[in-house]
Amino acid sequence: MQQLIKFSRIIAIFALLSLIPILHVANASYTVTNLNVTLNLNQNTSTQVTEVLTVLISNQSVSQYSTNRLALNLSLSSWQKAIGPLLVEHIINSGSSIYNFKFLPGPIFKQNGQSFAYIILSYNVNNVTTVNETAPRVFSYKFNPKVFNFEHGQSGEVLTSNTTLTFIVPNGATITSVYPLPDLPVFAFENNYKNITQVSWLYGEPLSKFSFDFVIKQGLQTEVESFFNSIYKTFGIFMYVLLAIVIILSIVYIYMRATK
Repeated sequence: MQQLIKFSRIIAIFALLSLIPILHVANASYTVTNLNVTLNLNQNTSTQVTEVLTVLISNQSVSQYSTNRLALNLSLSSWQKAIGPLLVEHIINSGSSIYNFKFLPGPIFKQNGQSFAYIILSYNVNNVTTVNETAPRVFSYKFNPKVFNFEHGQSGEVLTSNTTLTFIVPNGATITSVYPLPDLPVFAFENNYKNITQVSWLYGEPLSKFSFDFVIKQGLQTEVESFFNSIYKTFGIFMYVLLAIVIILSIVYIYMRATK
């Protein structure tokens, strides 16, 4: 009986020790001073999202942060409980899950005698835009604001305090319509966003009526490449076999006519 009691005590001690890293996270003092959410929009209607949180770490929590940063048993949910509601994916498509997810608590750095760290989330989301071919080789893209996952105010979603939202369009794209007007670059709309590849909105901007459209004019060479790529996706390697047979038969035919 005494051995059973001792064994129970040992299990309880190990259970308490396993909770120590989590307790450190829960008791740590962190303040998010800035959030940058950047969307690199792709032609295939997906986007690569990078979220960077600048976190102020209290002097009493510096050693805890360094320990927790190296801990292997701390989940994202444990970090979320410590950092707060801003440590969350702000771009979510309810129709498909995110992928290529990466979470990186960065090293501590000093600024004006205070301790900070960057916490980075990186992930991909599908179907954040819709696309229509409005003319030969002209594709119009429209962003779907339903994928936003920001704070809700009285009039709908709004950028949280000290938050910056940035859109980067694909190579060769032309921005055609934006609402609300971006804060950066300043006065970009006056030149109809000519040669503008990225725009940003600062905190406080309402997102309830957000819209963002851009156009990509595809060159003839790209169209031909896309055509053959679509054929390959449909028929696979059989297409190359068929093409090889056609070339061989053509060579044989030309040779036979030349030898007559």
